[in-house]
Amino acid sequence: MVSLSPPVCDFGRPAIDFDLPGVDGRRHTLASVRGPGGLLVMFICNHCPYVKAVIHRIVRDATELATLGIGSIAIMSNDPGDYPEDSWPNMERIARDLAFPFPYVLDESQEVAKAYGAVCTPDFFGYNAGLELQYRGRLDASRKDAAPESAHRDLFDAMKRVALSGKGPAGQVPSIGCSIKWRSS
Repeated sequence: MVSLSPPVCDFGRPAIDFDLPGVDGRRHTLASVRGPGGLLVMFICNHCPYVKAVIHRIVRDATELATLGIGSIAIMSNDPGDYPEDSWPNMERIARDLAFPFPYVLDESQEVAKAYGAVCTPDFFGYNAGLELQYRGRLDASRKDAAPESAHRDLFDAMKRVALSGKGPAGQVPSIGCSIKWRSS
């Protein structure tokens, strides 16, 4: 397993449109998931220990961010052929068991992950109401194990700031996680 960190935030970079199938039986687009205060695009998967350590916090934060007008979507771009835990049935199960408050969608072609420049799971992209990138950092200090409950909520505080001011913090700590499992063409 390779641990990677994404690059620093490219402030102002526009969100890239997508049209992906969700485990809820619907298709989801950039327009359908954005909130009036912004959008959180998350690249996650089922098998990654970094995601497993924080998935309950992701659900908590997305739920709270929705009250601030921030929409959220989770995109799974890994190749499930090599990682069966990331299969569609397992995506459906995880979303149901954890009561995801956001669409969980499959990027089967991996084109969306490539267009966004996603490199790891979890990888977070926080956009303002104008869909301009304002956050590309970590959820909190968690790694393969969850940080203490008292840990600073980097992502939540940054996205709250984005919802209120349209701007993300200048200082951001990159996320860390497993590499996206790219298909070998």
